[in-house]
Amino acid sequence: MRPVDLAIYADMLAGEHAALEARAEQARSRLRESAIARDARTSLAAKTVAELEELGVLGCVDEGAARSELRRLTKALCALEELQAWVEARLEDESSARGELRTCRSG
Repeated sequence: MRPVDLAIYADMLAGEHAALEARAEQARSRLRESAIARDARTSLAAKTVAELEELGVLGCVDEGAARSELRRLTKALCALEELQAWVEARLEDESSARGELRTCRSG
């Protein structure tokens, strides 16, 4: 396997990792917003809550779905990180092997 192919694949995996991490952060953000909204609902007058909901300022987040998505994304990130480590190890092995060939040829 050519090191350049492994490097290109590693770059693609890094991009995928960044995208998954961003989606996980969005799920965490939805959970934080939900907690704030829940607290606000218990502290504010019912009329105020109704007005804020009508405006779309005080929303309703499906916490179960957000938690489920976060669990799924966390598992996917772990699996992807394992693949990234494998690719990086292969890339290092290939680079080392090519370095040894250069040393043998020059010796």
